[in-house]
Amino acid sequence: MARTRVIGYTRVSTLEQASEGYSLAAQEAKLRSYAELYDLELVAIETDAGQSGKSLDRPGLQAALDALRSGAADAILVGKLDRLTRSVADMAQLIDEFFGEKAPSKATLFSVADQIDTRTAGGRLVLNVLVSVAQWERETIAERTKSALDHKKTIGEHVGAKPFGFEINGTHLVALEAEQQAISLILDLRDRGQTLREIAAELTHRGIVTKRGGRWHIQTVKNILARARQ
Repeated sequence: MARTRVIGYTRVSTLEQASEGYSLAAQEAKLRSYAELYDLELVAIETDAGQSGKSLDRPGLQAALDALRSGAADAILVGKLDRLTRSVADMAQLIDEFFGEKAPSKATLFSVADQIDTRTAGGRLVLNVLVSVAQWERETIAERTKSALDHKKTIGEHVGAKPFGFEINGTHLVALEAEQQAISLILDLRDRGQTLREIAAELTHRGIVTKRGGRWHIQTVKNILARARQ
């Protein structure tokens, strides 16, 4: 029976290059030991040095994935799942294209640290559980953040950037007289039928600057009008 041909993949980000257990040499050693232990044919090892796991757009990873697409390799082997990606969405994409039961490429994923072998039902289950847990963690963090922001709003604390017309004093907004006058002018010009472009031009002509000290644009005027009429 022919051995499974695997393409190894290693990655380090800039911050991890000197960390114990994350060096490229350490990862490669683990891949070679794993391949020998499970009688896998390691056809090559692709590497991304100093590359973040936030995107799949990495030359080494794309070369490894191309080997799966072309049939040059039957599987990909990593030391740990986060070497492939740290993104739940990107992992789901890889499963759909390569490692899922209905994936067109019908490739196998091996992960040394996570003990994943997607040739087996147990391996596929572990992979899906890990992805689901990661998704749950991300959604939980988002919910906690939203709850904290909602609480701040409830007790009157300002959340986000300071809007035109105000400055931040501690955690609360305090009106700025000059900018409040500019808002009144914007409302007045709009009520007179002037267009957003004409209002922006008039403000610039009068020497009134935006919050960032720049020239006025249509969208800036539109945003201020929307907030003022809420």
